[in-house]
Amino acid sequence: MMANLFDQFASPTLFSVPLILIALLFPWLMLLTSPNTFLSNRPVQTQTWFLKTFTKQIFSPMTTASHKWSFLLSSLMAFLLSINLLGLLPYTFTPTTQLSMNLALAIPLWLATVLIGLRNQPTASLGHFLPEGTPTPLIPILIIIETISLFIRPLALGVRLTANLTAGHLLIQLISSATLVMLHTSSLISFLIFSALILLTMLEIAVAMIQAYVFVLLLSLYLQENT
Repeated sequence: MMANLFDQFASPTLFSVPLILIALLFPWLMLLTSPNTFLSNRPVQTQTWFLKTFTKQIFSPMTTASHKWSFLLSSLMAFLLSINLLGLLPYTFTPTTQLSMNLALAIPLWLATVLIGLRNQPTASLGHFLPEGTPTPLIPILIIIETISLFIRPLALGVRLTANLTAGHLLIQLISSATLVMLHTSSLISFLIFSALILLTMLEIAVAMIQAYVFVLLLSLYLQENT
């Protein structure tokens, strides 16, 4: 039973060929391009409005030097949002439930923000390890704590996204299985469980959007500290 429960997180294969690449490329195929007309259609306008609003909200408190990251972070937001929402459809696979993929996104982007800070403002970046006015006996301890805090950031980014999506998918799987089991025992209880399943699905849609936003928001905060 437990093996079947976690099979949904295994990469699907076709003739022993992993199909995770298709799951990663499919969100980009859904992004709309602006037509060569004076007025674009409503889906394109909605997509453009969303990306502009998101970029403005993320980069408004940041310096001009960090605006070079706007295209990268907005693309990452659209990518994570599409993958998370598509993974809620039946008979689909969610690549962001894989810790390896999330860490592959978090570690290079976090490392890039750290290297930018060390290159552009080394004094301020190194100053984060030791707050001003720290008593002398606490200096070694604070340096160790801040170093651990720095290196645990990408791990927290990847684990947060993986854990939230994995927990939601497991709950949906368990409640949907309970709905089918109770259907043969009590129709009333089965209907109540199904109602809870609908509410949980709505919650997971919100979680999928929020977690994509939180992932990019934390990266923007790390970038803000180093620019």
